[in-house]
Amino acid sequence: MAGKHTAKLPRKTYEEELLRLQTELVKLQEWVRSEGARLVVIFEGRDAAGKGGTIQRVTQYLNPRIARIVALPKPTERERTQWYFQRYVEHLPAAGEIVLLDRSWYNRAGVEHVMGFCTKEEYQLFLRQCPIFERMLVEDGILLRKYWFSVSDTEQQERFRRRLEDPLRRWKLSPMDLDSITRWETYSRAKDEMLVHTDISEAPWYIVESDDKRRARLNMIAHLLSTLPYRDVPPPVLELPPRPPATGYERPPRDLQTYVPDHASSL
Repeated sequence: MAGKHTAKLPRKTYEEELLRLQTELVKLQEWVRSEGARLVVIFEGRDAAGKGGTIQRVTQYLNPRIARIVALPKPTERERTQWYFQRYVEHLPAAGEIVLLDRSWYNRAGVEHVMGFCTKEEYQLFLRQCPIFERMLVEDGILLRKYWFSVSDTEQQERFRRRLEDPLRRWKLSPMDLDSITRWETYSRAKDEMLVHTDISEAPWYIVESDDKRRARLNMIAHLLSTLPYRDVPPPVLELPPRPPATGYERPPRDLQTYVPDHASSL
């Protein structure tokens, strides 16, 4: 049963279970490839809710030619004149592919609506069309999974603070991220309204409690695997061929090529 946990998951337990689940994800990948399945996984949630870190763990051992991450920038002027879903359609998977959407068409129900980047009419149109659009995807055979990462206001603010102080993660913060602190309740209402209209039986929302990032990653991956009818696909039998005997090849002198300096030797 889902719920809040005060104790952080021990690192050793986390790492062992993560590796087991990542092994299953590789099996899932091979099943998708061999069956010609099409899988779309949507990652949504508040800023700093842990979406990006979870996506990294999902894809860590997967083939980027099969499993790709789609994180679209803000639309161009031309894209603004298109049907709203149009620029997302071109990123949908073909047979044997997995697409992980790091934010998705739900931008319109969240940040665009809250920040006034779309009109009220565009927002209402989205709420009407989105369930129809997703039913069309599912009817066509696409496996669609939608995850909302839920983080508390205190935990979000602490993560923002750590990012602000960490030069390696400072790039993750934007003025809009920080503005979301003052709009917490507005975003909450927008999320609730989004769920009312788009939590449909054909493509339900799954909520991931993410105050503990380790638990969130394990819970999300385990759930995704549990919803898919994948099986272990035996790999092809491969054998290393014997190395052929030398035929007299000589490597060119080293001074004819430019080598990267040995920085490691200075450590």
